[in-house]
Amino acid sequence: MLTAGQVLQLIREGSCRTRKELIEFTGLSRSTITDRVDRLIDGGYIHESGVASSGGGRPPSVLDVDSSNHLVLVADLGAHHARAALTDLAARPLAEEFTEMPIELGPDRVLTWVRQAFQRLLDRTGRSAAQVCGIGLDLPGSVDHETGRVIRSFLMPGWEDHPIKEAIRQSFDVPILVENDAKAMALGEWWSKWRHCSSLLLVKVSTGIGAGIVLDGTIYRGVDEAAGNIGHVRLRDTDDRVCTCGSRGCVASLASGFALAGDLGLESSRAVVRQVHAGDPEAIARTQEAGRTLGVVLATAVSLLNPGVLVLAGDMAETREHYLTGIRESVYRRSLPYTTRNLEIVTASLAERAGIVGTAVMVMEHVLSPSTVDAALS
Repeated sequence: MLTAGQVLQLIREGSCRTRKELIEFTGLSRSTITDRVDRLIDGGYIHESGVASSGGGRPPSVLDVDSSNHLVLVADLGAHHARAALTDLAARPLAEEFTEMPIELGPDRVLTWVRQAFQRLLDRTGRSAAQVCGIGLDLPGSVDHETGRVIRSFLMPGWEDHPIKEAIRQSFDVPILVENDAKAMALGEWWSKWRHCSSLLLVKVSTGIGAGIVLDGTIYRGVDEAAGNIGHVRLRDTDDRVCTCGSRGCVASLASGFALAGDLGLESSRAVVRQVHAGDPEAIARTQEAGRTLGVVLATAVSLLNPGVLVLAGDMAETREHYLTGIRESVYRRSLPYTTRNLEIVTASLAERAGIVGTAVMVMEHVLSPSTVDAALS
């Protein structure tokens, strides 16, 4: 006996478009399907969006997800920026707000901005907090997905074990999800362009280096939520530079935007991008070399995962082809040809919005899951 939440999944995935198709597909009685569909309509999850073709008699009404009835609030927090967005339940943006804000200011100041930005977005669009069905945040650190607390981050002093969900719930009493930024970006890229691909690897190179893996449409987090910590793979034990993690020779200390900025005497990874765009030969040469250095580690990841697409995101993705060229050189040179013959190595299609989209999709999937829907309808 399928629940209303499970019936919603059949409609979402396109298996059934009408009540008649639901009856034929599930084998349930007309009265049972009518009950499930009516409850979903009353709950604002689906609506009748038109009529299907008919072989005779009255054309059946087409059932579709009502993505505009519920809203999602999301925040993408980076090392030096904060972006908040209001989306519908199909992850389509309705309004956004951006500010330069160092994450090292601490959770109290940053999360206060997030709560206030959420309210401003609702006010600007004339929407009510009662329409918000879920909230998501992504952060540049390892996150316990169940508790929503930061496990470890070398860029976020003062954030470890902070009750992030509780801080946001002061203003919004809805499900709140917290995710690592690179993992959220990977999901956003997969959702927007690569849903036909069963394995996607995204590497974010900005102040630091992190990675996100999507397998069969699901974020892979690892046993201890630590999957994707590629920036702290050690390449040179004898290197003089000390990484933010305290070790020497990590790929992040050699190839991140922060490392490049230090080599070039600049203040940030974005300054490196500006120098590359200006045609500075030293900045271009060092950027390509950094791509080759990271590519050494990514070649191993490609051999292990055999992904269909490798996506470069973050500030270094904005150096046009320069950083990406270095990655391609190392990956193709160090990997067996049959592991890369169907591999695409590209820059992020969503640019700086990948985290917002991925976090919205994460919340959407949670809110529309059978268990969450059934709990809400009960």
